Amino acid sequence: MATGRNHRPATRSRGIPEATVARLPLYLRALTALSERSVPTVSSEELAAAAGVNSAKLRKDFSYLGSYGTRGVGYDVEYLVYQISRELGLTQDWPVVIVGIGNLGAALANYGGFASRGFRVAALIDADPAMAGKPVAGIAVQHTDELERIISDNGVSIGVIATPAGAAQQVCERLVAAGVTSILNFAPTVLSVPDGVDVRKVDLSIELQILAFHEQRKAGEEAEASARKGPDGDMPAVMPA
Repeated sequence: MATGRNHRPATRSRGIPEATVARLPLYLRALTALSERSVPTVSSEELAAAAGVNSAKLRKDFSYLGSYGTRGVGYDVEYLVYQISRELGLTQDWPVVIVGIGNLGAALANYGGFASRGFRVAALIDADPAMAGKPVAGIAVQHTDELERIISDNGVSIGVIATPAGAAQQVCERLVAAGVTSILNFAPTVLSVPDGVDVRKVDLSIELQILAFHEQRKAGEEAEASARKGPDGDMPAVMPA
């Protein structure tokens, strides 16, 4: 299997929109579940429902892949799994380093979904000397002094930052200088990177704040609906003009 350092996914060169790229993993997850149940084909409506999108958007997304399905039959599940995996670069090995092995970093290291999607955790790195040599998820933690050597030795192009916010930018700069060109950032801060470096940010607190907004809105709508009802629970009668 090829390593990821010198092989970049073809999505940009083929002109696939970023919004479509963001949905491809959703389709792949749904298709993988179907494949595990030995489902041979799936309609656009069924797959769209499983992925949480509408079927028209799904068909448009798949048209960028050159996949149009068969009328009356649907899409071949195994072929779509291969096709989407290829577009996402998951048919090759992507060595990944995780920097910051606190509670979150350790949880990420123990996450089994990386390996099943083509991502091999090549190293765990932490700035605390007391962490050096300690096994996490069967991998010995290494000190940040070794970061550049680790990236070079393992051909790493993807780095995961799970450090405190104050350390994230410096870690990012070292990763980029060492040759990392894609970063998944879990630190609660915005990273500054040069052109040619891709950053995806995961901020759990922001997602919770968005959910809090929706909960507040729903509560307000329920309170408004209750206020419009009469004492016995019925809507007040409209008096004739």
